[in-house]
Amino acid sequence: MTSQSKPVYLKLRDMIAAAIIDGRYGEGEMLPSVRALAAEQGANPLTVAKAYQQFQTDGLVAVQRGVGMYVVEGAAERLRHSEREEFLRSEWPMIRERIARLGLTADELLERA
Repeated sequence: MTSQSKPVYLKLRDMIAAAIIDGRYGEGEMLPSVRALAAEQGANPLTVAKAYQQFQTDGLVAVQRGVGMYVVEGAAERLRHSEREEFLRSEWPMIRERIARLGLTADELLERA
């Protein structure tokens, strides 16, 4: 599924996952409120809530009633692992195929890194 055809809540989910993995939302830290993130991203609050719900369902964030959602311990590593698996399963085969089709070598690719 291309980025353009992805539902907005999945784009938000990917953005939040990247922020957790990168440490912008550290373990034990609060996520922005649904309304704050919706305003920042120009999204519908229900769409943001749907993205947050997926993290809660996956056990990556917890709700503290009356306070908000926070990132649980181990969330970054669990996300990194699942994102790596998804990349290797879904994206890497197409990238590897294109590299081969273009005749690129590992040295050429590493040179550009």
